[in-house]
Amino acid sequence: MSAEPPADRPALTVTEFTDPACPWAWGSEPAVRLLRTALGPRLRWRRVFGILFDETDDPAPDPGAEARWYEGFVRDVTRHTRAPCPARLQWLTRTSWPTSVAARAAEAQGEEQAERVLRRLRESTFVTGTPADTAAGVAWAVHGVPGLDVDALLADSASPRVRKAVEADHAETRRPSREVRELDAPGPHPGRAKELEDGVRRYALPTLLFEGPGGRVCVPGWRPARTYLDAAERAAGTALPTAGPLSADGALERWRSLTLPELKLLTGGHAPPSAAVELPTGNGVLWLHPDEAAFHPALREPHPDAAAGSASPEQ
Repeated sequence: MSAEPPADRPALTVTEFTDPACPWAWGSEPAVRLLRTALGPRLRWRRVFGILFDETDDPAPDPGAEARWYEGFVRDVTRHTRAPCPARLQWLTRTSWPTSVAARAAEAQGEEQAERVLRRLRESTFVTGTPADTAAGVAWAVHGVPGLDVDALLADSASPRVRKAVEADHAETRRPSREVRELDAPGPHPGRAKELEDGVRRYALPTLLFEGPGGRVCVPGWRPARTYLDAAERAAGTALPTAGPLSADGALERWRSLTLPELKLLTGGHAPPSAAVELPTGNGVLWLHPDEAAFHPALREPHPDAAAGSASPEQ
């Protein structure tokens, strides 16, 4: 085992291949939050947006039927992950680009804002059922995020610099390592690289790569939190000190929204936060901080452009 690095240096680099519209990545949010909280400054976290729904994908011939099929698929996924799902998915995400470039652009405004923007974008699909797949939808979804300059976010999202950064993510995701190209693992989400058109493959979403003094460890697909923690220690080459559980109220204050799996994993208990607003979903409850509930898209009238999206896949 290699020596533990100084406390002021990250022990690990974690690369997370993800997409705001991926239901398996949504189900991995509790484990990701645990990792980032428990290991804190020991991690350097790098997100790569893999673009689950590409601009070049053919539009569905029957958008309504496609939405119902995908709604069923999301419900099947959330039976495994126990994450919330929408009572009704209004339409299938038309493209992952608007949410991905917005999530990348938000990083310029600080880590906290970037985390909250990504969370809202995920919840626009998996709680509200109205994917933020246009610039107007993104603006509606992130309205009221504390400290976020929405105008700057939208301007940065439209910039060539951010677009090129996500284009690089798109390409990196389509260069999967041999270990996941040849993977033969059990379900429900094996993590084997996905076969796309023209022989192209991409990492399954999510996939986490841990790199440190102990080497490189790949955790493909949705996995229990313990699997990620074990991978972190293997890559670090040493035992890693971890932070203890938070109180339910402390967790809600920090993240502003909590699912039941997050409550259990981050607090070690089942009792909900005392001041939380309960939001029913198609698969359990989402607890919102009162300040979050005041702006959350699930508790506001739908944005007119977003509401029209279910009728026109070309919009």
